[in-house]
Amino acid sequence: MAVAPHPGDRHLIDRFIEMLAAEQGAARNTQLAYRADLNAASSLLRGLEQADGAALQRLADDWAELAASSVARKLSALRRFYEFLESEGLRPDNPAGALVRPTARRPLPKILSVEEVERLFEALEERTQKPHPLPTDLRLLALVELLYGSGLRATELVSLPRQAVHPDRPFLILKGKGGRERLVPVSDRARRAVALWSAHVPRDALWLFPSGKAHLSRIRLFQMVRGLGALAGIAPERLSPHVLRHAFATHLLSGGADLRALQTMLGHADIGTTQIYTHVDARHLVELVNQRHPLVDLKRRAS
Repeated sequence: MAVAPHPGDRHLIDRFIEMLAAEQGAARNTQLAYRADLNAASSLLRGLEQADGAALQRLADDWAELAASSVARKLSALRRFYEFLESEGLRPDNPAGALVRPTARRPLPKILSVEEVERLFEALEERTQKPHPLPTDLRLLALVELLYGSGLRATELVSLPRQAVHPDRPFLILKGKGGRERLVPVSDRARRAVALWSAHVPRDALWLFPSGKAHLSRIRLFQMVRGLGALAGIAPERLSPHVLRHAFATHLLSGGADLRALQTMLGHADIGTTQIYTHVDARHLVELVNQRHPLVDLKRRAS
């Protein structure tokens, strides 16, 4: 029998599960498991929204005799739930941050190859280089250019103000998780794409990507990205806005980007979060050492 959450948590859990599906492309089974874990925790604590770290630690202690995989999933559900509340401004802190992390290795993020990303842009170019492209296609081009070219989170992207991307400024300033501001580079390609789309945005609009009385939703963005993937021959389960953010990070790192610079661009508070992207091609690392290590010059002078 399913456990009902504390009444005050029901809406928050619904919003969190919606975010998992829309922004991170979580599988249906993952959504169901996280919902069940959060509902049970909410019921036991009589509310998650106001729970503190001590209460969460007591709950984690109660789970100690469960299978390690079950404990890891439950702790992951709590951490991600509170990260969501913090990022949405619904809590000023993350009380789950102090929970002891399971020893299991963190899974690598889903990733696209450079060739697959090229296929996405080829599909976009086929639609946007017509004599009279549809405004919706120009909008999708701007969205994907910013996702892959700047590594924006889905929430950050859809809620960009109308004038956030300036045609003569190769960066924008974002306020991300925890209210932290960061400087995000915007490529020439992305600024051109935004300029084309901006011509179709009402001058009095508050948002760069308006929809109805608000801005484009994360769910709609998720649907649009997956639809583009279908045109490019990429399986739907392999593509989401979050996957494009992962691709941005991994491809930059593979190209020799500095890990600290990448941390700044992604808005990670902890360098450990950024280190997940160090699963780069070993051949690239070998090539990097062979070409750039100081011993290379010493060897040349010796010969």
